[in-house]
Amino acid sequence: MYSRTQNENGSYDTRCLYCFMTIASAVETEKELDQMEARHICPERALAELLELGKAIESRSHRASLS
Repeated sequence: MYSRTQNENGSYDTRCLYCFMTIASAVETEKELDQMEARHICPERALAELLELGKAIESRSHRASLS
């Protein structure tokens, strides 16, 4: 999820809404923004996904041990 803003000169900035990192600044086209956002690997989101996966695995193994 990203926040895009258009500058007075018509260029764009984009920021990741998970880690608040500026992904691109003064980009000329929305197509370029799409490409830069697609390459962004958000550390905050990756950590959240890993923690959720860990909880799911732990929950499954706990249910299996109760059976």
